[in-house]
Amino acid sequence: MCQLSKKESGNNILSIDIGGTSIKACILSSKGDLLSEFKKLPTPKNSTPEEVIKTIKELVSSLEDSFDRISIGFPGYVKCGKVETAPNLAKNKWTNVNLAQQVSNLFNRPVRLINDADQQALGIVSGIGFEIVFTVGTGFGTALVFDGELLPHFELAHLPVTKTKDYDDYIGTKAFEKIGKKDWNERLQRIIQIYKTVFNYDTLYIGGGNSKHITFELDHNIHLVTNKDGIKGGAKLWEVAEKYHVYTTRPNDK
Repeated sequence: MCQLSKKESGNNILSIDIGGTSIKACILSSKGDLLSEFKKLPTPKNSTPEEVIKTIKELVSSLEDSFDRISIGFPGYVKCGKVETAPNLAKNKWTNVNLAQQVSNLFNRPVRLINDADQQALGIVSGIGFEIVFTVGTGFGTALVFDGELLPHFELAHLPVTKTKDYDDYIGTKAFEKIGKKDWNERLQRIIQIYKTVFNYDTLYIGGGNSKHITFELDHNIHLVTNKDGIKGGAKLWEVAEKYHVYTTRPNDK
């Protein structure tokens, strides 16, 4: 069980989005306004914790604005600031990695680290009813939100969808490149139908790099979103209460 921390006060927020293809960063105001350019670098091929932190350091050095707090969205399962899984980064290198503490110590700022789809969801959802966010990119990300409150994270991408494939395998970039746009769209439609039946959501949002390839007509309560739509999530993360997987990590005393 995590020990909850006192609420921080401060202004500008460094928002970082770690993905299987690229790592992005920008500076936000406490209200989520973009104060810097949205910078990105390719995710290192050898995407170990050390290499990812090195890339983050390089990204941040190119941002001119100062910041008081840090938000990080990570493509895997995160608990109390520690990474437990990272299926689309370096294999067998991300178990029980205290990434939040390392970044907090590096910049001497408090850090909140959550799943990347969860962080994006905070910037996208309306706050009304049961809302789900999909990210279709390198893998398949999901976030669940009820009346604006982020629910506990589930790695639904790793549920089996066929006898041999989970959702990551079935709808990720490797699958898209292998089967082509037409079959990929058919697979996404099947996933949407499964979620409609299982979750009976009020609204579904679909983002991620491959969402631009969607060719079928969407239901009235399904909306396409972009990375820019989710930018405010980095600021929203500091507005929510510490609960479930939202946890504040502070720099160690030097």
